[in-house]
Amino acid sequence: MALTNQLFPHLPLPMLKKTLLKAVHAAAEVIRGFDDQDFLVSNKEGINNLVTEVDHVSEKVIIQTIKDAFPTHDIISEEVGELLQDSEYKWIIDPIDGTVNFAHRIPICCISIGIEKSGEMIMGAVFNPFMNELYVAERGEGATLNDKKISVSKKEKVINACLVTGFPYTYLDEPNGPLQTFERFIRKGVPVRRLGSAAIDLCWVAAGRFDGFYEHKLQAWDSAAGFIIVEEAGGKVTNLQGEPYSPYQPGIIASNGVIHEELVQVVNHGWTS
Repeated sequence: MALTNQLFPHLPLPMLKKTLLKAVHAAAEVIRGFDDQDFLVSNKEGINNLVTEVDHVSEKVIIQTIKDAFPTHDIISEEVGELLQDSEYKWIIDPIDGTVNFAHRIPICCISIGIEKSGEMIMGAVFNPFMNELYVAERGEGATLNDKKISVSKKEKVINACLVTGFPYTYLDEPNGPLQTFERFIRKGVPVRRLGSAAIDLCWVAAGRFDGFYEHKLQAWDSAAGFIIVEEAGGKVTNLQGEPYSPYQPGIIASNGVIHEELVQVVNHGWTS
C-alpha cells in the first residue's frame, strides 16, 4: 500500500522526497568536486577502514540540507553518529559508502540515505555520482533507477545465480564466518563478486544485475536505503537466519525472493546435495 497523503495527511511525503533528492545531489557535487584533487585520508578501527575529508564534507552538506527542511528530525550518520531529538522520523546516512574505493579512485561508491518513520523504512535513495546512477524507492511505490522502474531477477536456483558479498574490516573469527561461507559458494562454481559498497550491492540486486547478496557485518547506514530499494523492486531482505530484517542488526541476506530460502540454507548450513 502506498504511503499517500490521503492515508497519512500529517506526513509531508513530497517535501521528504524533495529534501532526500536535494541532499544526495548536494553530496554528489561535493564528491565530484574532489575527483581531480588530493584529499586527506585517515584510518578508523581496523586496517584499511578508511575515512576521507570528503566523507566529512559530504556528511556536513547532507545534514545541513535535512536540518534546513526538518530541524526536529533524528539523524544517524556514519561519521558523526547519532543526532537524536525524539522524532518519529529518522534519517540514516552514509555520506560515502565504499570509501576505500573512493580513496583509490575506483568509481564504485555512493551516497546512501534512508528515511525511517516510527521504525519503518519509508524512503531511500542511493546515488553513484561517477556512474550517474540514482536509485530511489518509496514504500508502496516501487523502485527506480534514473526515474525508470526496476525489478529483481527471475533466477530460480542458487547454483545458477550471480551473487555479491562483502567482508568486515575487523574479521570475526567465528564458526560459519565470511570466509567459510564464501568458500562454500566458490567451490560449487557459483560466481560471487565483491564490489566494496553494500549500498550498491543491494541496488544491483534490485536492478536484477545480481540475484542475491549476503554479508555478515553491516551498520545501519550501509543498508538502510538499499533495504527498501530491494523490497520495492520485488525482492526479499532478511537477516542471516531468514527472519525479518532490521538495519540495526549486523547480518543480511537480500535476493530476488525466488532463491531466498535456498540462499539462507546455503549461507547457514551448506548445500543439501
